[in-house]
Amino acid sequence: MKFLFIHQNFPGQFKHLAPALAAQGHDVVALTLRVKEPTTWQGVRVVPYAIKRGSGQALHPWLVDLDTKVTRAEACFHAARALRDRGFTPDVIIAHPGWGESLFLKDVFPEARIGLYCELYHPSEYPHTGFDPEFQPEITITEPLRLRMKNLNNHLSFAMGDAGLSPTRFQADTFPESFRDKITVCFDGIRTDLLVRNDAVKFALDDATTLTREDEIITFVNRNLEPYRGYHVFMRALPRLLKERPNARVLIVGGDEVSYGARPPKGKTWKQIYIDEVRGQIPDADWARVHFLGRIPYDRFMQLLQVSRVHVYLTYPFVLSWSLFETMSVEGAIVASATPPVEELITDGETGRLVDFFDGEALVDEVCDLLDDPEERARLGRNARAHVVENYDLAKVCLPGQLKWVRDLAAMPPSKMGSPCI
Repeated sequence: MKFLFIHQNFPGQFKHLAPALAAQGHDVVALTLRVKEPTTWQGVRVVPYAIKRGSGQALHPWLVDLDTKVTRAEACFHAARALRDRGFTPDVIIAHPGWGESLFLKDVFPEARIGLYCELYHPSEYPHTGFDPEFQPEITITEPLRLRMKNLNNHLSFAMGDAGLSPTRFQADTFPESFRDKITVCFDGIRTDLLVRNDAVKFALDDATTLTREDEIITFVNRNLEPYRGYHVFMRALPRLLKERPNARVLIVGGDEVSYGARPPKGKTWKQIYIDEVRGQIPDADWARVHFLGRIPYDRFMQLLQVSRVHVYLTYPFVLSWSLFETMSVEGAIVASATPPVEELITDGETGRLVDFFDGEALVDEVCDLLDDPEERARLGRNARAHVVENYDLAKVCLPGQLKWVRDLAAMPPSKMGSPCI
């Protein structure tokens, strides 16, 4: 069969599924903005497309988001036509619709079955909005209207989608009931064979310092250091945490940009804003035990998780980070926020410890308690790994589930375009 993948940053969430289909002998092509020249990656022909016009031209602010998506959709439409004209007509299209690229693909390939990666819908009620009053002190009367417009892309995509795939139940349940029954919940998959406990691990902090599991290491990992992932809560807990644990080192991984949520004031970063907020409360000797590592290669990232004694993970009610699953896979002892997506993965007292997202004092209490209790850390870590192996292992659970989803999608009769279910 012929498969077409659509992802602006391919492979993204399709990094296992697309090569698996190619390995089965299928003709697999991907359209993406990520590359500039055609290439082949793990049996997948990767074809670039380019955006040829600007976005956000003199529009109502609520339409700027849709405008950027239609702009990408138009570019992807022309790239898809070029593929068709060169003789490639997919039986199945698998698309991440979040950036709009897939909006017009049914116009090019009307007989193709379309599967959508349903990452997130944007509900207007708490806790999806108004969760953190520091950054959204009140919900304006127009906020539900703005979010309804932001979801236009989702609704336009629903009209073309034959089936959906969501990595967690929390994410699937954000979608309207009119489409939810088409969504299969199947996580992206964790390499539990690779991500294992390693008692002999060494982590080179710098040229002079190498850390092992004998060291008291506390870790905090985000793609970018920002409030959506609880960076402000963690930083505000640091003064007491460092005082309580005079031998601990705190290793923080993450970039200076914004992945989600509000942007910092112009010219500033969330990272530096919260360093500045707490720095005066932390003596120089304690601050020397805080290490900002930026973004690190994956082999060092695995070593970091393996050397960690307690890992802290905080998030708004939002998409879960792969790093949480990966920490569980290496038998990490985790203190995490008791927010809906985390509670789907971690059971308090069984596979980790949960605290209120905003309660920095409770966070410190739980971290210190685990640091003092190696038997409890080991028990939680074993349970965490067992849970991930049973439910989220790539080879035994997730990839077979995704391939079944694809087979079921391919077996569906070709659908015709309907009117958007707005």
